[in-house]
Amino acid sequence: MKIQAEISLYPLRQNDLTKPIRQFIELLENNKLKVEPGPMSTLVTGDSEVVFENLQKAFERLAEEYEAVMTAKISNACPEVKKDIPFRVVNSRE
Repeated sequence: MKIQAEISLYPLRQNDLTKPIRQFIELLENNKLKVEPGPMSTLVTGDSEVVFENLQKAFERLAEEYEAVMTAKISNACPEVKKDIPFRVVNSRE
């Protein structure tokens, strides 16, 4: 099954947050996954087994060197973001 995960990584007790976050993203990019880094989170798309396996491996590898918190939102309902679909905020009072 194809899924999409929105991942955020929070390195703890680090002066430089960029290095561990880049390492984590690089660990994910070297696999059969579509990885789209963003300013606050990273979208990871692929087969569910590959996504879960690689998230686990990347986190465990990073945890050998850093303390960190990783959050993940995972969906099988929106495996890919369609960039040409317009986004509109709807006021709930309308």
